[in-house]
Amino acid sequence: MRLKVRANTKIEYLRNPEGELGISQKHRRSVSHYVWRKSNTAFQKKIIIPTVKYGGGSVMVWGCFAASGPGRLAVINGTMNSAVYQKILKENVRPSVCDLKLKRTWVLQQDNDPKHTSKFTSEWLKKNKMKTLEWPSQSPDLNPIEMLWHDLKKVVHARKPSNVAELQQFCKDEWPKFLHSAVTDSLKVIENT
Repeated sequence: MRLKVRANTKIEYLRNPEGELGISQKHRRSVSHYVWRKSNTAFQKKIIIPTVKYGGGSVMVWGCFAASGPGRLAVINGTMNSAVYQKILKENVRPSVCDLKLKRTWVLQQDNDPKHTSKFTSEWLKKNKMKTLEWPSQSPDLNPIEMLWHDLKKVVHARKPSNVAELQQFCKDEWPKFLHSAVTDSLKVIENT
């Protein structure tokens, strides 16, 4: 697909692939917890402290950003397929476009993952009037969100999550903190290639 751009028209891109963050053994806290409890209350939810055994767990997240900053971040539960991807887009893209104050000329950038390019998803994008940017296959080095995933992993792991629930919460806490400069630095990858 070729985009026709009028002179003096600025196109804003909303980039949106998903990433996976995990917990490794070295990031776990080794802390003992002692609890005072009454008889027959050992398994009440408020007393149980969730932990991760044997090196961790992971959380798959979807996020988007534009030059004006980070958009929404969604946690993906279970397997990601075309239907799940479309649900994430439906719930997060338009609100992110509004929050980021993008103009009507915004274009969605996604990689060529099969769930992004399936006939089912392509038809959904067309029906919902979302323009997409053509993107070469197998080009993670050109994808600026990869740098943001790397930065997110660093700040989340610095907080040393000890279980998947903490990992998920730390991702949600840290994502909105990405400053305009971090997003701008990630976008320079495209400009310098």
